[in-house]
Amino acid sequence: MIHYTNSVEVSSGDGSIGRSARYRKSASLLLMVIGCIIVYLLPAWLGGSTVVYGLFVTIAILSVMALGVDVVLSYLGEVSLGHTIFWAIGGYAAAIPSTTWDVNGWTTAAAAIALSVLAATMLGLATLRTREFVFSLATYAAAVVVAEITFNTDALGGSDGIVGIPPLHLPFGIADFTGRSSADLWPIAFALLLLSLGFVARFRRSRLGMQALMVQMNAPLATSSGLDAHRVRFLVFVVSAPITALAGWLYAYQRAYVGPDMFDMYFLTMMLTSIILVGTRILLASTIGVTLLLIQQNYLSIGGDGNKVVLGTVLVLMLVLWPKGLVRLIVDAIKPAVRRRQTVELNDGEVSLRKESARSR
Repeated sequence: MIHYTNSVEVSSGDGSIGRSARYRKSASLLLMVIGCIIVYLLPAWLGGSTVVYGLFVTIAILSVMALGVDVVLSYLGEVSLGHTIFWAIGGYAAAIPSTTWDVNGWTTAAAAIALSVLAATMLGLATLRTREFVFSLATYAAAVVVAEITFNTDALGGSDGIVGIPPLHLPFGIADFTGRSSADLWPIAFALLLLSLGFVARFRRSRLGMQALMVQMNAPLATSSGLDAHRVRFLVFVVSAPITALAGWLYAYQRAYVGPDMFDMYFLTMMLTSIILVGTRILLASTIGVTLLLIQQNYLSIGGDGNKVVLGTVLVLMLVLWPKGLVRLIVDAIKPAVRRRQTVELNDGEVSLRKESARSR
């Protein structure tokens, strides 16, 4: 009888724990949905001007751009200086087919993904046997070479680039989307950001993501466990490319122009600074970082060149003073206070326990 009662109690406890976990999961999902709705409506609440919508679309695009670099930085521990190649591939994949054959956005997006995967495959095979500084130098050299080829190739618009990119057209079967202005593109930019964040979140929990983390933390141990470290590094690098390419794809439609300036150091610095400013392995790092940097450039601007100086200075200061990023800096700052509070609560609990024990005697 006692055994039966205990079994029922344990089962009931397990059920309570399961229900509690489901409630927490449902509450988290609800808060996430509410947060997404608020962010989506925020440009309209802030006045709905062209400037506001332009800022929000640019934040979404540059956040996705940096997400690709974040995958490599966070899960390979490598600094890729060649992701401007994929960024530019996305832009040119939108520009050339749409201006030449008047194809829709789905076709140009598919071209951006396919070409970026092909380029990442070639670049990965050439560079991923190198590590750290050599890898960074090799990817940067590749970006310089591709930029020069683009600048001097008439089929790619040469130094003038390609102008007159038509509005983004996305047929959905029962309805078509066509947009040129930032207000029109905001739903697409927001959806692209959410899909990219969801993809990276899924990647982090995937088998490849776990293997990449293992290779980064202890490559010899990963190899002795049967993992092919080079294959894992290669696959992660290839996975990162289409993310950045799709950002370049939408950026081309936003400004109706694409040119060699997509290889500009500004974009590379923005990618790295937005991640390092907040911290690696933080899903929203690129979004938070890009938001802070673009707010400075739009509302606290000191001029085009001055903003670039600020961007570079922030990157240098973070690398020198707080390489783990602001989030971990804040966490480390509040840890002592949390520990002191826990210690006080533990001591208070011990005192109360002693008093109750004394009374019972």
